[in-house]
Amino acid sequence: MKSPIRVTVTGAAGQIGYSLLFRLAAGDAFGPEQPIILQMLEIPPAMQALKGVAMELEDCAFPLLHDMVLTDDPAVAFRDTNWALLVGAKPRGKGQERSDLIRDNGPIFVGQGRAINENAAPDVRVLVVGNPANTNCLIAMSNAPDVPKERFAAMTRLDHNRAVNQVAKKAGVHVTDVQRIAIWGNHSATQVPDLNHALIRGEPAPQVIGDETWVRDTFIPTVQQRGKAVIEMRGHSSAASAANAIIDHVRSLALGTPEGDWVSMAVPSELGEYGVPEGIIFSYPVTCRDGHYSVVNGLEHPDYIGEMIEVTTQELLRERAVVEDLLGSRP
Repeated sequence: MKSPIRVTVTGAAGQIGYSLLFRLAAGDAFGPEQPIILQMLEIPPAMQALKGVAMELEDCAFPLLHDMVLTDDPAVAFRDTNWALLVGAKPRGKGQERSDLIRDNGPIFVGQGRAINENAAPDVRVLVVGNPANTNCLIAMSNAPDVPKERFAAMTRLDHNRAVNQVAKKAGVHVTDVQRIAIWGNHSATQVPDLNHALIRGEPAPQVIGDETWVRDTFIPTVQQRGKAVIEMRGHSSAASAANAIIDHVRSLALGTPEGDWVSMAVPSELGEYGVPEGIIFSYPVTCRDGHYSVVNGLEHPDYIGEMIEVTTQELLRERAVVEDLLGSRP
C-alpha cells in the first residue's frame, strides 16, 4: 500500500464537512489504494462536535484512514498537508449583501493562506469551497506567495454537475451520456453554464436538444439559481451535493479526466485565456492529468455567451476591488 497523504478539511464539523469526511476516508477521492490522514480544522465552539464526528469515523473502521488530527489551530491543521480543502466559511445572512459576505469571510482566508504557505507540504493542492469561493481563493492564494498559483482553485464542479443533470433530463439520456459541459466565470448567479460545445452520446448537444429558447430561458437560469432553489426547498444550503462535487473535483485533479471530456474549475486567469484579465480566479473548462490541469483553449462562443462572460468577469473584478487590502504582496 502507498504511503498516506495528508488531507486538511476546514469547517470539518459542518454540514458539508460531515458529508465529505466519510467519503474521503472511504477512498472515493484518491482511489482504493491511497491511505490518508485527515487533518480537521474547526473553530473552538465546534470542537466538541468535531470530536463526535471523529468518533463516528473511528466506528467505521475505514481501512484507508490511518490517522486523524483534530484542531482549532490552522498551523497544526495545515502542517505537511498535501491537499487543503477550504470548506469552512460564514454563510450569507438574511438580507446580507454579497460585498458584506466578502468582507466577513475575507480575513479567514488571509489567515489560512498564510498558514498553508508556512506549513503545507511542497506539493500541496488547495481547493476553496467557502463562498464567495472565487474571491476567497484569490485572497488565500495572494497570501501564500511560496505556493505556485496553479495549485489553487475554487469549486465550480457543483455548478458543472448541475448543468450536466439538466442537459441529461432535457435530452432523456443518462448523465454519463453528456460530455463537455462548461461553467465560465464566477461561482455566483452570474456564472455562465455553456452547452454549446457539449456532446450527447457523441452528437453536438445544441442539435440534439434543438431548443435554443430552453437553453437561454430555462437551462442557464436554472443552473445559476439552483443553490437558491435548494435553500428554498430544504431550508439549508446544498451540503451533500457540495461534498460530492468536492470529491469529483479532487478525483479529477488527482486521477485525471476521461479522454475526450473536460470538467469545470475556477483557476487563476494568469494567461488571459479567452480575453479574461489576469489577476482573478475564473472558471474554465479544463482537462487534468497527473495532478495538473490545462485550460481547454480555442473554443468559440456565440455572442450571448461572450456577453455573459463579460458580465461575470466584471463582477469578479468588483469583488477583487472590495478585498484589495486583503491581498498579499506575492509577485
